Amino acid sequence: NSIAPFWDGNETWLVLGGGGLFAAFPLAYSILMSALYIPIILMLLGLIFRGVAFEFRFKAHIGHRCIWDYSFHFGSMLAVFCQGLMLGTFVQGIVIDGRQFAGGSFDFLTPFSVMTGIALIFGYALLGATWLILKTENKTQDWAYKSALYILFYVALFMGLVSLSAPFLNNYINHRWFSMPNIYYLSIIPIITVLIFIKLIKAIKQKKEVKPFIYTILLFLLGYLGLAISIWPYIVPYKVTLENAAAVPESQSLLLVGALIFLPVILGYTFYCYYIFRGKSSSQPLY
Repeated sequence: NSIAPFWDGNETWLVLGGGGLFAAFPLAYSILMSALYIPIILMLLGLIFRGVAFEFRFKAHIGHRCIWDYSFHFGSMLAVFCQGLMLGTFVQGIVIDGRQFAGGSFDFLTPFSVMTGIALIFGYALLGATWLILKTENKTQDWAYKSALYILFYVALFMGLVSLSAPFLNNYINHRWFSMPNIYYLSIIPIITVLIFIKLIKAIKQKKEVKPFIYTILLFLLGYLGLAISIWPYIVPYKVTLENAAAVPESQSLLLVGALIFLPVILGYTFYCYYIFRGKSSSQPLY
């Protein structure tokens, strides 16, 4: 019930991201789709399975609901793990010859990408636990507080491992973060991240309801900010820049018109939906 009003709308961004990448950066789209074909297909299958389980659970006989619970669980796990595999492969870099992917079908499967996949599972689990703290009460909320504190340890562990491993995998990342004077300017990001972790632990222990979710979102934003800094200005690390991959100006102009029309509509609908369903979720079926 806590995610029912939002989850369909959230998947809009997946479609928008894929379509936007194809329209704005077709070269990057062709390379990335070729390199990540298997994890993308597995992710979509996981999302389909998850969606079917979500809808069928409420209509199933009470004795069969556990089947759909497990289906939702494993479908979600598969989708998230594949996202982590893709993220890890993206950070490592993709083999390119000229303007096309030149690697193997299973290049995405490396120790670093698997570690990134596991890290993202714990990250999403923390996001889910803090969401339940915000939207539920009584026993469910108490369980979410305990789970969030437990998960937070693994999020910190894997976030640290991924962050420390990446510079050793690629000299470009190493130079970006540890060369002079970059190290002085960019060190503020890991310092803020540690402070947010401390704030999050305190907020959970003090039984705050809103702050844990906000701090978790900030951790994700800091993580993706670090990723953007690491690979800039490449859209396909570390071969194709944003400028190289961009579509012709006419296509970009058409895309801009569409974005100016539809993006405000999507954002407006999203904010309106969150406003209408603010507050605690009800256990009643009509919520």
